[in-house]
Amino acid sequence: MANPSNHGATVAFDIEVAGLEWEKLDEATRGYLLERARTEEDRAHVPDRLALFPGCGQIVAIALFNLDEMRGAVLHEGADPRWQPWPGRSDGTWVYQGTEADMLSAFWERMRHYGRLISFCGRTYDGPVLMIRSAMLGIPPSRNLVPPRYQSMQHLDLMEVLTFQGAVREKFSLEYWCRRFDVESPKVTLDGSQVQRAYGEGRITTIADYCLRDARATAELFLKLEKTLVPLF
Repeated sequence: MANPSNHGATVAFDIEVAGLEWEKLDEATRGYLLERARTEEDRAHVPDRLALFPGCGQIVAIALFNLDEMRGAVLHEGADPRWQPWPGRSDGTWVYQGTEADMLSAFWERMRHYGRLISFCGRTYDGPVLMIRSAMLGIPPSRNLVPPRYQSMQHLDLMEVLTFQGAVREKFSLEYWCRRFDVESPKVTLDGSQVQRAYGEGRITTIADYCLRDARATAELFLKLEKTLVPLF
């Protein structure tokens, strides 16, 4: 297999998740999720928000952006489980296409070779989702993506930097912070709220491109903060 990233690199990562089909969830799980909803409006939206509930979504794209080389790699749903240059792109991006299990296995193999990880909400969402979904599919994670909270050398979550590890209670989106720090917005062709519909329409490549844009934006935001706020943590 070709190697899309060098050993020990600092890598930003991001995922895109599509909720499982509501009708295919067992009745007890559906009832439990509906009981947790606080209002009738919330109950009505539960089937559309399954990607947000642990174990109720499937991973359809994983993006990695190597800060040492400033190039990306993306794994997405498809039928060609091997690393190769992304056809039609001249930016050095690598792509891997396979089943969800194929993608996760390849992702954890890459994790063995990386150094510091950078994310935006990766400690509260992306990391747990990757590890839980892998466990559900019988795939052992090769590293803990949510190490002890205040140990940022293994995994630095920029949301924790920008909220000063929870001291600032109100949270703002990646797009908001990109605009504040003059980083190109990743929300060009898609945003997170549109992933479910795009997946239903079979627009996998669009989702993969959006996921990679998020990973790149996270990497570039990190570079803006690397010599100012990051050293405080």
